[in-house]
Amino acid sequence: MERRELGQIGESLAATYLAGCGWDIVDRNVRYREGEIDIVAARGGILAFVEVKTRRSVAFGSPAEAVTWRKQRRIRSLASRYLAEHHPRAHAIRFDVVDIARDRGGFVVTHLEGAF
Repeated sequence: MERRELGQIGESLAATYLAGCGWDIVDRNVRYREGEIDIVAARGGILAFVEVKTRRSVAFGSPAEAVTWRKQRRIRSLASRYLAEHHPRAHAIRFDVVDIARDRGGFVVTHLEGAF
């Protein structure tokens, strides 16, 4: 399985997981020149910007550990732009990470709410 394919599978799993937890998927794969927002989801007055990290194994750490401070800064900047264009009156926003790791032929999904 190629890296891109694994990432697409992870993002689909994350969207399905979030929807199953009552989140409305507002947007996916929002691309800007500076980067991409994986998922924008809403629930109970909160608009969450969700970074999805998928790995074949946890041998080199959890997928969430790949969300470095630089990546966090980029996501915040992209979220600011997204809000200005789509939801200028959003009141509560949050930055989440969905960590997906392969485990014995399946996947383990972990949702880190308010990760940064």
